[in-house]
Amino acid sequence: MSEPLIRYKNVNISVQGLELLQDVNLELNEGEFVYLIGKVGSGKTSLLKTLYGELEIDSGEAEVLGYNMLTIKQKHIPELRRKLGIVFQDFQLLTDRSVHANLEFVLRATGWKDKVEINTRIEEVLEEVGMSGKGYKMPNELSGGEQQRIVIARAILNKPSLILADEPTGNLDVETSRSIVELLRNICQAGSAIIMITHNLNLLTEYPGSVYKFENHQIKDISAEINEFC
Repeated sequence: MSEPLIRYKNVNISVQGLELLQDVNLELNEGEFVYLIGKVGSGKTSLLKTLYGELEIDSGEAEVLGYNMLTIKQKHIPELRRKLGIVFQDFQLLTDRSVHANLEFVLRATGWKDKVEINTRIEEVLEEVGMSGKGYKMPNELSGGEQQRIVIARAILNKPSLILADEPTGNLDVETSRSIVELLRNICQAGSAIIMITHNLNLLTEYPGSVYKFENHQIKDISAEINEFC
């Protein structure tokens, strides 16, 4: 059996000197789909930030994609992030350039050089997220759901083994939210593990996965009892 993509054991996390999460234990393997739920400010986004090196861990044991997150050097964080896909709620697309140029920028920044290979890969991911033929569009010409599909396309450009999605449906209507989660589920079934923050508890029963609830500075696996909360 392969090594877990994420292994956190007795991890403590603080922000600006205030203890946020205590004794976090989390393990994630290839192809898993995990939801993080809990009130605003309970530490969900902060946990994600520790996974890609944006926020330091105070103590415990923490490995992400083979990197020790307590001892990782700053120069190795870009390497780690190239192996991750990150989906933000607010898109964070470059508004001054087309969809194709947004995706090309990421590929070139992560070491791609061949123009033909770049164009081929961009067409592949646009097709995968249902946005074929939209490469010429500017971000402001797309709906919220279309922009989120482009963000997901950006996240899967380098075929990451792990995708972190921070409330990817937070600004979308119900039907669009479902289509985005279905897309993420398809990507998961193709091999990428996914951690998704959500406040939409209906999704937990419509698209089942493991569920961790954040409460009182702790996280708890409530997958077996999720019906109590939905």
